[in-house]
Amino acid sequence: MGSGSYTAHDWDRLRKTRGITTDAGADNLFKNKTMLDKFNPKFISKRESRDNDEHPNSTPIAIGVDVTGSMGYLSEEIVKNSLNELMKKLYASNVIPDPQLMFAAIGDVGDAAPLQVTQYESDIRIAEQLLELWLEGRGGDGPEDYSLFWYFLARHTDTDSMKKRQQKGFAFTIGDAPNHPKLSASAIKKIFGDDQKSDMTLQEVFEETEQSYYLFHINITSGGDRTVIDGRTINIRKDSVSLLPELIISVICKVKGLNRADILGDLSADVNRKIDGMMCNLII
Repeated sequence: MGSGSYTAHDWDRLRKTRGITTDAGADNLFKNKTMLDKFNPKFISKRESRDNDEHPNSTPIAIGVDVTGSMGYLSEEIVKNSLNELMKKLYASNVIPDPQLMFAAIGDVGDAAPLQVTQYESDIRIAEQLLELWLEGRGGDGPEDYSLFWYFLARHTDTDSMKKRQQKGFAFTIGDAPNHPKLSASAIKKIFGDDQKSDMTLQEVFEETEQSYYLFHINITSGGDRTVIDGRTINIRKDSVSLLPELIISVICKVKGLNRADILGDLSADVNRKIDGMMCNLII
């Protein structure tokens, strides 16, 4: 997957046809009330990020979003603003060659839809698929299962970036809660259909995923920090989620040893201060 290019015209057309307005709520934007089979990891052998004539140096970027409890606002923000801004900035800045995005909706292992995963895409189809995900909205203030998406990336993706060039992709999970302390073998069997002999610790899942992706977790906080992955957790206040595109590109710049200003231009002093604060504990 991953042909085509993201254009402002296609975004404007989708925004009009799908009613993506400033007033639209999550319930108006995400209309499906059940998980579609095409996003069910049990029916997905591999998600592929492939080179093609238009994009000969494909670079996978995977973003998994917590959709439990009150997190609908985050999916709403991504659809209304962040996805379009991220794609525009990725193409305009050339911070990575030929970006191909995948989105995931992450819940709890006990949910009807613990994980939903789109294809890797380079054009407006990524937004179209994002809108087809089911915001199940279960769960409360307890731990979530971001590690489900990490596991999927480790075992169920295949990228030319790694296969041909030995270059890692980039992966981000986003949520406002800790992760359960392990990923059980029974959950892996139930959700993915894989025979895993023993439970996996978070560190084990992280290390396997890190073989193919630079993996980060973005923790949304109303006060206080939380570490989900040692050295790879970014704490961001809820009132700063509009900065997700700049934050993600800034993390990529840090990995690649690039100057953020050369890529994103002259951000305001306040935005630079906030992003520096979010990234202060990262270890690459």
